[in-house]
Amino acid sequence: MVPLASFMCLAQTSFFAQNFEQNSAGFMLMVLCSLVALPSGFLLLARAEYPEPTFWIACALVTVFPFDSLIVLMGLTALLARRSDRKVAVRSAIAGTLVTVWSQVRDALQQPEASIWHVIFAKPNTGGATGEPMVMLAQEPTIIITAVVTALVAAAIAILTGLHIRSRARLRTANAVASAATDHAATLQSDLNNQQLADAIAAEAHDTLAHSLSLMALNASALKAEADKLGDSPEARALAGKAEDIRRQSAGALDEAHAIIDMLRNPQQAWEQLAPSDDTSLTRESLDALIADARNSGTQLNTWIDIQQLSGLDETIGKVAYRAVQEGLTNARRHAPGAPVSLEITAGPAAGVHLHISNPMTQTGSTHGAGLPGLAARAQSVGGQCRYGVDERHLFHVDVRLPWRG
Repeated sequence: MVPLASFMCLAQTSFFAQNFEQNSAGFMLMVLCSLVALPSGFLLLARAEYPEPTFWIACALVTVFPFDSLIVLMGLTALLARRSDRKVAVRSAIAGTLVTVWSQVRDALQQPEASIWHVIFAKPNTGGATGEPMVMLAQEPTIIITAVVTALVAAAIAILTGLHIRSRARLRTANAVASAATDHAATLQSDLNNQQLADAIAAEAHDTLAHSLSLMALNASALKAEADKLGDSPEARALAGKAEDIRRQSAGALDEAHAIIDMLRNPQQAWEQLAPSDDTSLTRESLDALIADARNSGTQLNTWIDIQQLSGLDETIGKVAYRAVQEGLTNARRHAPGAPVSLEITAGPAAGVHLHISNPMTQTGSTHGAGLPGLAARAQSVGGQCRYGVDERHLFHVDVRLPWRG
């Protein structure tokens, strides 16, 4: 578009210059017009971002200088394709048509040697470099009418092309909006189905798990009451203490079950509850609480802990580390009840977080359910790794390595 527009402006200027003698003021003016015509096509590079100024500047150039109207028609098409305002469209269409007609009529009114239209209607091998006078094959009114009709047809093509481009753009936009609406509706339906499933799971959990934990806590309270009736013997106190531990742990598990049920029923609040906190991140306090709970449950727990600058640990990494310790101790209690458990923790900015939990196998068959695979997926999601398995001494190991920063 750029070289074609510049060429047409330069071509019509060159013909128009035939009206003047060399070294005359008019001829020097045509030289100046030629210098303007050469870069004029580059004006079209601004049509995408500034379609209106581009079109009106093109109209001014063609009106003032003896340029061809192709640059105006290109600017008109770009403007109509990018602007949907009716007033702007009508005004620019009228202006572009008038300037196009003016440009062609101006050329048709020049003397034969200085007019592109006259050259088109000239007899072959006459005029120009042949040295013979130019012989016209049509009368002047015919040439002018042809120029006007051609200008009107060219303007109509430019207008229709611009409107067609705009309608296609609108169609693409409408299709994109419809596709987005369809995707959004599908997402909403999926969310609704997921929420209905979550509500059903929450109701089932409330009716079964919460009920069972409530009965466990109630039975532990009854056991403690019966133990208190046995007197003040060491055995009675030990039994009462164990019953109290069971009641307390059951009550805590019941609270956690209710919290998980509430998260299923209120997914918007669940993200806030799932965010890292002091209770669910690897801190000295939370670690001490995990170790105390494990030992209170009767687990023989041997620990080796070396932690440094734990307050600087990434919150997301800290939560994964806390869940790793929790899952490792839970897995040992579930599958190796009564067996001694070893817990080793090393944490620092230089080496990251290293957790190792091991225990003898006291049960045959599977040593884990979905907890450890889920833990491995969590560790991988933050750039760490989790390995677990049984060695030749029948010791089950859980080894977790996490980076210091997520």
